[in-house]
Amino acid sequence: MIMFSTLTERAAAATLEALSLGARDYVTKPGNAVGASATLEAVRSQLVPRIKALVPREPRTPQPAPAALADRRPARTGPHELLVIGASIGGPDAVAAVVRALPGDLPVPVVIVQHMPPIFTRLFAQRLDRTSRLAVVEGQPGMGLTPGLVVVAPGDLHLLVADGLRGPVVATNQGPRQNGCRPAVDVLFGSAAAMFGDRVLACVLTGMGQDGLHGSRRLHAAGSEIVVQDEATSVVWGMPGAVATAGLADRVLPLPRIAADLSDALRRARDEAPPPSPRIDAGAAP
Repeated sequence: MIMFSTLTERAAAATLEALSLGARDYVTKPGNAVGASATLEAVRSQLVPRIKALVPREPRTPQPAPAALADRRPARTGPHELLVIGASIGGPDAVAAVVRALPGDLPVPVVIVQHMPPIFTRLFAQRLDRTSRLAVVEGQPGMGLTPGLVVVAPGDLHLLVADGLRGPVVATNQGPRQNGCRPAVDVLFGSAAAMFGDRVLACVLTGMGQDGLHGSRRLHAAGSEIVVQDEATSVVWGMPGAVATAGLADRVLPLPRIAADLSDALRRARDEAPPPSPRIDAGAAP
């Protein structure tokens, strides 16, 4: 089932409820289209690709064998400092399942891009906040990224991580759409790679298209770790499939295993980090 919704708070709340009850996706009625024909064309441009994406095709693209996963790189020598998640069609339920299962003492901030328009993202963040052990908010410019805080990218704005006076902060802009999307996963992932290098843990969940592929290339090149949802549990295996088949994924996992894997990766990276060098007192004798 695909919901048809207007960009109002009441309609957005009803749509999110329908998604939680099993609806696969939604289409929003454009608010700036002029005339019935323009409105119909705008709806058609959103609806037809979604219907095609949700119709099973045979044969389906096979999941990559372990040998097709990301090339083996040197073992990490430091902890992750950021968890980034990207999703689209089927994402609200998938993101909720992951965030609900993350521990309350998560040692890093989490930033999420879920393809959604304004109003929807705020209500989505509020819904996640009610069902999670972590604090979940819609991102605002200048907001500090602190351990255990989950930030959802606001609708119709790209979200980036930036360097603030006291650490990483949220930045937003209304730059050109990437892969037809704003917010775009590629923009978030690219900014994370630029700022944190190999200290990012990334996750790509169900979604149509290839948003996140370019950003995953940048993260992979920087040495970051990437986990993607498998085909069997994805509503649409477009986004995670693109990353997996490009050989950029370190692991391809079913949705029920992803939260535990992310938690283990964050803990493992910290446990395996070398101890800090002992402090040398400049006044001490050699």
